[in-house]
Amino acid sequence: MRFAGKVALVTGGGTGIGRAVVLALAREGASVAINYSKSADAARETAREAEKAGARAMTVQADVSKDAQARAMVDRVARELGGLDLLVNNAGWTRRVPHPQLDDLTDDIWDGVMGVNVRGPFYCVRAAAPHMSKRGGGAVVNITSVAGFTGTGSSMAYAASKAALNTLTKSLARALAAQRIRVNAVAPGLLATGFGGGFITEEFVRRTGTVTPIGRTATVDEAAQTVLFLLSNESMTGYTSIVDGGLTALGPMEPPH
Repeated sequence: MRFAGKVALVTGGGTGIGRAVVLALAREGASVAINYSKSADAARETAREAEKAGARAMTVQADVSKDAQARAMVDRVARELGGLDLLVNNAGWTRRVPHPQLDDLTDDIWDGVMGVNVRGPFYCVRAAAPHMSKRGGGAVVNITSVAGFTGTGSSMAYAASKAALNTLTKSLARALAAQRIRVNAVAPGLLATGFGGGFITEEFVRRTGTVTPIGRTATVDEAAQTVLFLLSNESMTGYTSIVDGGLTALGPMEPPH
């Protein structure tokens, strides 16, 4: 088991990519803390599934965009599970605003998106770093998005926030290298997770798959396995792995006839 004896915290861990990461970590021997903001039932269900896989699991509520809450969450996880080795910053927030509708992108949306998607990972890493240092180092993976490279996505604010997180990943990797804390990122493409207000329909996913080089969109489990690879590979830091079936790197292909 790759993570036997390790303690992991996954923000937004009750659903979607976060849930897949939690369960994959549990199967690999890690103790897991599942953060949630509002989805308490989903977090508890994910914790039960992690326990079925043989892991110690706990849930912890916090709004990661609030520094005090992020610090309290990290301290509680380290206290109750005996330390902290791994952090996956998966919590995210968006609101659908079609890109041409500039006047609809309000300050409240900007503040909400940047607060959760950029300040949140920073707050969590800043709180986690001292605990990881006590254990001789650690690993962080930030969940970004291909929107940070392509300028697409649910809104301009969302795309901008993910581009900022891509850069923040590199900055944190530089800052924490001397403490043996590695910081990487995973940038998924289109995934059928329910994130983003429901505008991603099954038909939209299907049509995107027809022009994706591998002939389909990536899966949540494939994104989770990339997260685990980056958490475990001790030679990698400051890197963002795109998980989208080659669509960003190669561009759309002709759909089959």
